[in-house]
Amino acid sequence: MMVSSLTACGSRAAGTVQQAKAAAVRAEAPAKEQAEAAGQEQKPETITVTSINANNERIEVEVPYHPQRIAVIDMACLDIIDALGLGDRVVGTAASQIEYLQDYMDNETIANLGTLKSPDAEAVMECEPDIIFMGGRASEYMDTLNEIAPVIRMITDTEAGVVASVSANAGAIASVFGLEDKIAAMMEEYDSRIAALQDFAKGKNAIVGMCTSGSYNVLGNDGRCSIIGREIGFENMGVDANIDTSTHGNEASFEFIAEKAPEYIFVMDRDAATAREGAQLAQEIMENELVMETEAYKNGNLIYLAHPAVWYTAEGGIQALDVMLQDLEAGLLNR
Repeated sequence: MMVSSLTACGSRAAGTVQQAKAAAVRAEAPAKEQAEAAGQEQKPETITVTSINANNERIEVEVPYHPQRIAVIDMACLDIIDALGLGDRVVGTAASQIEYLQDYMDNETIANLGTLKSPDAEAVMECEPDIIFMGGRASEYMDTLNEIAPVIRMITDTEAGVVASVSANAGAIASVFGLEDKIAAMMEEYDSRIAALQDFAKGKNAIVGMCTSGSYNVLGNDGRCSIIGREIGFENMGVDANIDTSTHGNEASFEFIAEKAPEYIFVMDRDAATAREGAQLAQEIMENELVMETEAYKNGNLIYLAHPAVWYTAEGGIQALDVMLQDLEAGLLNR
């Protein structure tokens, strides 16, 4: 009988402990929900982001956190916003020829904000954005656009390098929406691909340039396509042109190319990138007697960058970087 009594007491004690634990869990649940709700309420209304002013100086700009209505006047910024899965918040964008961003151009609910160089301020105002993202081309409109909504301006810093600029700019845009980790993961995927191209380029030289208006303009390491010389590591013989090549390069004679005798020649077709009517194809310009006598041509090392619109208008975008690496891989590693 004593044993039975002790067993019964033990059962009652155990039951009491279990009941107490269950009550504690029930009491804790609403407290946890309240804490989570409080955490959500503590999200900031605004956030401070590093931007670039019209004089290409770094400035701090206060913008809304998690803005719902986004206007974009730069393809690199639109590229990043699209990659972050925020395309449904875009209410207006400048026109573009970039294939993977065409859905924004064809969507009738998204306002046409003009061109990358000349945005339509009235159209921007009418789409009532919470924030405006812009690039380097339309800097003279920055004050006007700032009167409509806070402006974040991003550019590619060629001294830091295209890859570093993509990481910094994409990270800054992502911070406005609390999505920095997503950008970090995307950038990590490029590391091994860049390393493979660097290994290939080691000890090799090249001339890099763009075809425009029937001529070939040599590019240095201070502007477009600088990733080929700066990050990938080809010795860029175009820097011998000894002139600022940051915008559209320095028009070079084909004698210059023949004299330099590069191992590789890279060609970006600007006229194709801008859909210029009646323009000569880059191949028609480049494949002349002088170029065809170079070792680069004879060895199959005349490389036409397959997606010129991306190189010309979206350099600095995180998806653009993927496309640019694909073009280099196809021309150098996968042939």
